[in-house]
Amino acid sequence: MNINIYPIKSVLHDGSFINKETENLFKEIELIDDFKFNITDLDDLYKADLSLILVQSGGSEGFFLEVESELKEPIYLLTYGTNNSLAASMEILSYLKSKNKEAEILHGSPKYLSKRMIELIKSHSSKKEIQNLGVVGKPSDWLIASNVNYEACLDILNINLIDIDIKELIELYKNQDIKNYESDLILDFDKLELEEAKKVSKALEQLIKKYNLKGLTLRCFDLLDTIHTTGCLGLSLLNKNKYIGTCEGDIPAMLSMYILKQVTNQPGFQANPSRIDIENNEIVFAHCTLPFDMSNSYKVMTHYESGIGVALRGKMKETDITIFKLSKNLKDYYVSEGRIIENLDEDNLCRTQIKIKLNDVSYFLKNPYGNHHIIVYGRHKDTIDEYFKRKS
Repeated sequence: MNINIYPIKSVLHDGSFINKETENLFKEIELIDDFKFNITDLDDLYKADLSLILVQSGGSEGFFLEVESELKEPIYLLTYGTNNSLAASMEILSYLKSKNKEAEILHGSPKYLSKRMIELIKSHSSKKEIQNLGVVGKPSDWLIASNVNYEACLDILNINLIDIDIKELIELYKNQDIKNYESDLILDFDKLELEEAKKVSKALEQLIKKYNLKGLTLRCFDLLDTIHTTGCLGLSLLNKNKYIGTCEGDIPAMLSMYILKQVTNQPGFQANPSRIDIENNEIVFAHCTLPFDMSNSYKVMTHYESGIGVALRGKMKETDITIFKLSKNLKDYYVSEGRIIENLDEDNLCRTQIKIKLNDVSYFLKNPYGNHHIIVYGRHKDTIDEYFKRKS
């Protein structure tokens, strides 16, 4: 990750001492992650993954005014803990905020600075390139609150939605040879069910390659009557293999999973609320397409509703999580941090079942954005908020 730096400082300060401090700061951050810092002039400042103004000393405010007209928003002020660097940065930031300009001070330990820089790089990079996501079949008939405007998706999110007839998937499935099916997974289950599920999995991979997709959503229930299997295994494997895959043709869920992948670099679990304990702010989520690499262990089963196909009952880590869902208008969203407190093993729910503790579950009963939500490990609310702040 390349970070370009434009330094400013007062002539009253010892340049050699300050430059040594700068060098030490960069070295400490580079030891934490894959950064490369470059001191540049203003002409080259914005030719990198991230561009920062390094405020090296107090008294830099006047020098900042001299270059302000050549700077692009958002303006990030990198500071030391010495030489009155922070004080000068606060004066500059107050000045910028009074002009309603987007700006922020980057100050703290090398570990914090590394984390924050990664967040900013991911946030900015997500806006640069148009990516393709596939819609295999239309959204399922019961997703009556989950339609999306394709043009708005391209305009707001830089995502091109490509409709793919489910008949194409079925034809690919029919022509699969799985003799050389490669997988590092141990799947102890009915041989015929596994063969059919693997054929769907390979067909999905071929669609990914053909249409240059970053992921897809599948109207999976249409497979039940046509080829008598499900897409659960294939979607679980797509998510394991660094793509994204959601079921039921749920486009907002797919977009939500894609955004989470961009900002956290983690797979996400598409699930729907099954039971809510309002008094204790606890909620049970369940679904059949858990990514393999989100499970500590798993049992291979059939798809819940149909009793056919191949799905996972995975045991997830009991740890901090983030729940996220983008609304169908592609601007509003729900995000909340919580914790998985229990894995369940019930017969009347979709295969992977987790109980989550939140601060407040009222959103799900008063103003939810559809039924499916995406769950990732870790606490990422600030990063997601940052992503949408950049989009606005």
